[in-house]
Amino acid sequence: MTTHRTVAELRTALAAARAKGRVGLVPTMGALHAGHEALIRRAREECDVVVASIFVNPAQFGAREDIDRYPRDEAGDARLAAEWGVDLLFAPYAAEMYPDGFQTWVDVEVLAEGLEGAERPGHFRGVATVCLKLFNVVRPDVAYFGRKDAQQAAVVERMARDLDLELEIRVIPTVRDADGLAISSRNAYLSPAQRAAARALPRALEAGADAYRREEDPAAAARAVLGEEPLVDPEYVEVARLDGRLYLLAAVRIGTTRLIDNVVLEGGEP
Repeated sequence: MTTHRTVAELRTALAAARAKGRVGLVPTMGALHAGHEALIRRAREECDVVVASIFVNPAQFGAREDIDRYPRDEAGDARLAAEWGVDLLFAPYAAEMYPDGFQTWVDVEVLAEGLEGAERPGHFRGVATVCLKLFNVVRPDVAYFGRKDAQQAAVVERMARDLDLELEIRVIPTVRDADGLAISSRNAYLSPAQRAAARALPRALEAGADAYRREEDPAAAARAVLGEEPLVDPEYVEVARLDGRLYLLAAVRIGTTRLIDNVVLEGGEP
């Protein structure tokens, strides 16, 4: 595996690698974990060349969000990426992605307005812009995203479709720990007591899915479970249709840590 800091370096390396065949891209913000491993290993199975990016994107963090304490371990990430099968690692500095004078942004409208878009104004503008830049730099045949961030994946799919990008967006099922909690870089912020409380989130979503199967209100059932855990402060619990599937989605705060998760109610996994 080789690591590249600039767009020019990566494009030079890709020029030779692209001749091998199908190129897959796994965009990440680092702090790699088993969820990223699932994306990279799927890319390795399906593609001839695998590119992963590690970039903590400042444009998708709000003024009061956790960019300064977001976990970073580039050496560890590089070791894992190589172990999991990445060929080219792109780890640019912020000035490489947003040079002086940068002023062009991508806004996906209706799909980005609710849920995470309502709680984190400007978040999806940052996501869509950096993803489009990565797609233009790497020119992958396929890009891989996790279903835990279902709205993000749907926004990227819509952008690719609306702008006629020549690539496939592949969304991979959520990876969970043994206790059901969706794996996330932010789980590292949780104390043992908070981690125990966080288990209420997947339990709530499963309760909502069970209620939906009984033709009852899934959001109400999920809120009832979350309400039993005093350390969990729900931000939203909603049913929404994204990427052709019907989801029950939730965001909660546990102390200063914000977690999101979802369950598919209709449409199943790919």
